[in-house]
Parts: sequence; C-alpha cells; structure tokens
Amino acid sequence: MRKFTRSLVAVGAVATVAAMSACSSGSGGTGGGDASFGTEATGTLNAWGFENADDVGTSRLDYAAEQLGDVEVKIDQTSFDAQKFTTRVAGGNVPDVVQMDRRFVATYASQGLIMPLDECFSAHDVDPASTYYESVLDDVTYDDGVWGVPQFYQPPAIILNNRVLEAAGVTPEEIDTSKPDVLLGAIEKMYQESGGNPTLIGFDPVAGGQAGLWILGAGGTLVEDGRPTLDDESNIAGLELLKSITDAQGGYAKVKSFTDSFDTFGENNQFVADQVGAQVNAQWYVNVLSPYVDSLDISAVPFRGGDGEPFAVAGGQAFVIPANAKNPDAACSWALELTSLDAWKAAGEARAATLEETPGAINAGLFTGSPEADTFVREQYVGESGNAGFDQTISTYYDAVENGETFGASPAGQQIEAELNNAVQSVLLGDKTPEDALADAQKAAMRAYDQAVG
Repeated sequence: MRKFTRSLVAVGAVATVAAMSACSSGSGGTGGGDASFGTEATGTLNAWGFENADDVGTSRLDYAAEQLGDVEVKIDQTSFDAQKFTTRVAGGNVPDVVQMDRRFVATYASQGLIMPLDECFSAHDVDPASTYYESVLDDVTYDDGVWGVPQFYQPPAIILNNRVLEAAGVTPEEIDTSKPDVLLGAIEKMYQESGGNPTLIGFDPVAGGQAGLWILGAGGTLVEDGRPTLDDESNIAGLELLKSITDAQGGYAKVKSFTDSFDTFGENNQFVADQVGAQVNAQWYVNVLSPYVDSLDISAVPFRGGDGEPFAVAGGQAFVIPANAKNPDAACSWALELTSLDAWKAAGEARAATLEETPGAINAGLFTGSPEADTFVREQYVGESGNAGFDQTISTYYDAVENGETFGASPAGQQIEAELNNAVQSVLLGDKTPEDALADAQKAAMRAYDQAVG
C-alpha cells in the first residue's frame, strides 16, 4: 500500500494558471457553467494520472472497459503534476480526463480550465448528494457547481500501541485530543529519552502532514467562501496544542528527527519496535500493519474535536475533465463507471481474492468516498479477523467516515495548505508566535488567492 501524500503547487504555478485562463476555451466559468454531456460514449479516451493501479484500480479499469465497449482507453500512468498540467493546457494538448488530488479542483475550476460536471451527473442520472459523503462532495464543489468525480476518502484516527500504554499505566481513554491536559499527562507517562533524544514518544501527532486536522478539529477555519482564513483567531488553539505535544517530548526538531527514522513500512515499524505509544494515521496504514499482526498489539480511538465528538477531515482524489477535452462524453462516462457501486463491488472482490493468497492477511475494507459502496464492502468482505485489536481498529475507522468535514474548496487550496504547514513548522520550532505565523501565512495565501481569481 502506497503512502497517501498531497502534492503542493508553488505560488508561481497559480500565476501561470491565471495567465493561461484567458486562453482556455470550452466550458468553465462560474456557477456550474454551461457544459453539456451525452451518454453515447465512443471513440478514443485519453486519461492521465491513474498511476500504479493496484488490484483495486485494475479491477475497476476492467469493469469500466466492459461497460464502455466502444471506447478505446489510453492511459498515461504517470502521476499528476500541476506544472505539467498547465503547460499542456497552454499547448492545447490536454487529456480527456485527469485524476488529481481534490485540493486542486477549485483552483482549476476558478480559472475555467476544467468543465463543470453537473450536467455529466445529470445525463447519467447520478445524484452526487446521495452518492458521496457530504464532506467529500464539498471538496469538489465550488461556486455552486460540482467540478470533479470524487473517489476515496481516507479518514484519520489514532492507532494505539497497547503494550506501551499498559507499561506506562495509560488507558485508551486518556488519548483524547479534546482534553489537552489529560492527553499531555498520558504523553508524559509514556515518553522516554536517552541523552536528551527521544527513544519512545508517547504520541506522534504527525504535525507536518496533519496540520489541517488539528486546526479544524480544534474549531478553526481555513477557508470561507473560497477565501483563505488562516489568520482567524479560532486557528490558534489547534496550533498551541500541537506545540504543547511536541514540546513535551523534546521539541519538534527532535521529535521529527526520531519519527523520520521509523521503519514505517517495514517489519520493524514503530509499533512493532515500541517506539510510539499512539499515532495519528490515515486508514490505509492499517493495511501496512496487517502483515505484522503477530508482532503487534494495537487498537484505536477516534480523533476528537474540541467538543469531544469524533472528528475527521476528507481527503482523496477526483477525476476532472479539462475544458478543451476532445471526448468529454467518454470522459464523463468513464469516470462515473470507475466510481460506480458495481465498480467498487468488483474492487472489493478483487481485494478479497488478493488477501486470500496472503497467509494471515486482514481485510481492512475500502474507503471509497461513497457510503453505499463502503457499506457493501464492509458487510461482504470485512469480518472478524481473529485479532480483536485489529478488528476494533478497523471499526474505529469506519465510524470516523461519518464525522468528516471538508478542508474547504478554494482557488488557492494548495497554497493554503502549503502556507499552513509553513506556519505550523515555524511555531513548533519556536521561530514565530502562532499569531505572527498565521498572519504571515494569510498574507501569502491571499496573494495566491488574488492571483488565482484575478
């Protein structure tokens, strides 16, 4: 299983997009635009970004090919690259459909570089509101239009190393992100160091990659009506909690140095080696841990917002159709077939077959972005594994998807994330106060926003 990462675009790339938007043709615009789609899919379809497809991907590709027998599908299996995309748009050499992170969608929608898909869904009698989780759909909704066909939703939760907790006299209930004092007390009990350097961290918040989760979970806001809101006072609480957590374990620099040394994907990973008591992880990491089940004793608790309720943020990919696509009808049909319930059924069957060939493998389910598909796969293929800790962990992630919140769709979505991460790092390293760091981040994000919409 590949680690889920989010690509970031430099501010200069947004300027390039803005400059080229005047040259783009086709649909685009605002308020859902005027793109129209037919249901007769024929001809050649050029797709980009569906790279390194595993059993879940290939089974869906095979299913879509069966449904679209009159379409010849050609796939560029390189990963999506924002600069490459804008270059291809400028040169008129665009694919018909592109897979990208959902954080890119509003950027390209605001510039008219991709088509609004409301009519795509309507032509095929697909109701996005009843097909996808609300938070997932919100990720690709901008200016009253839907601009992407979502797929996948990786909710976060906190995986516990029960051996470490028990040795320190810590209970799972103490790993509660809504109760900072309780959480910091548990961290103090578990944390170990040698020569001033961590040898066991009680709680890894994954601050560098999960900043948005911590800010939003504490009641913050990153986007309002498409505009960045990084300097909102509500964002300070999550940032201060992150700093308290890392300061309690030797400081951010030492924590990061230690966590960077983890054998994250190997047989001596941080849970096997007892290097961590608890860690924020996306759902896919359960699959990484499952081969080492005999060497682990894990369970999970939800990430909790400031109100004490379970909290998650949406994350994943989407298919978009460039404004100058030569075969938008086939692109629409293909994207919807790939993300249909029947396609996910095929994926669930393929994943189950793969796991049957792996002794001791545990089926952790699929998290598709569609409640109906998730429910089907869980009921059909996710049963008791024989390991109560893994089963409880899997169940915690399934519970988490119902509590999702969007990061907020914005034309400057990637820059908002990049500037937020910069702000978090400067605060955790002690270079800036939370107020100053967020103010500086807001200024940079607003410059990107103004460029994107200007």
